[in-house]
Parts: sequence; structure tokens; C-alpha cells
Amino acid sequence: MPLPRTPGSPRPETAAGVPTVRCPGCGSVLAPAPGDDPTPSGVPAACTRLFEETVRGVREDAAADPQAAAVFALADAAYAAQHARTDPEQVRRTVETLAARLGEPAAPAAGRVTSPTVWRTTIADVAADLDVIDLSVLVETWARAVLADWSLSVADV
Repeated sequence: MPLPRTPGSPRPETAAGVPTVRCPGCGSVLAPAPGDDPTPSGVPAACTRLFEETVRGVREDAAADPQAAAVFALADAAYAAQHARTDPEQVRRTVETLAARLGEPAAPAAGRVTSPTVWRTTIADVAADLDVIDLSVLVETWARAVLADWSLSVADV
């Protein structure tokens, strides 16, 4: 599990001295590629790239395979819900979309602008377990954890 998201240096270093970047959305600590700049939303390119690489196969198969399309749509919704940050209406819609894809009631995120401070599961966890667990299982587990984290953080407000 990645380290919890905490305020601090945008480029912490690992014990080996390798530069890393902490995603302000999901809290994943990742190694940036040379020349990486944050995306316009503030998400590090390393996090976006990890997501894209992890779901590439199901994204490519989505047009011809309804199961792959459903896995990709759920992964996209989970990633969006972890990286929704500023507009309360966008946060509400994003969390509702995730809940709908899971067939669950939406977390009461309306009016909330900040995401949970700690996520139980991120795209880094999905990518790390990909060689031993099926992607569809990982994505559903991740998506359910994201929805639960939103529900818990809103209940604490």
C-alpha cells in the first residue's frame, strides 16, 4: 500500500536517493520520467502514466469486448474519484458515477471539495498486484475502496 498522502515536499526522495513524486490526488509515491511535469489538473504525469499503462489492455479491448469495456469504465471512474479535487459539483458527479458503476448508493459528497486524506487502495496498488491477481478483480476492489473512503471521509465532516 502506498504511503498516506501528507503535506510536504512535492519531490520526496526514497532511501536510495532516487527522486520520487507524491500524487496529491491518490497519495501514490512514484518515480517520474525525465521531463515530467504535472498535468493541468495537478496530477503528476507519473500517476497518469501508471494508470494508462495499467489499463491499456482493457482500454484497447473495450470496443470489441463488453467485459473489458466495463472494467475500463470502472477503473476510469475510480481514478477520477481519487483525483477529483476542486469543484463540489464535479466531485459529486464523479463519486456518483463511481457508485453507479458499482451498483451502490452514492456517497454524500455534495458540497465537499477535499478528498479523503488517506486512500486504502490506489492505482499503484492495482499495478503492483497485476502479476498475481486478475485486473478485473483488482479494479473492482480498488473502486469499492475508493467509494468507501469517500463515504467515510464525508461521514467525518
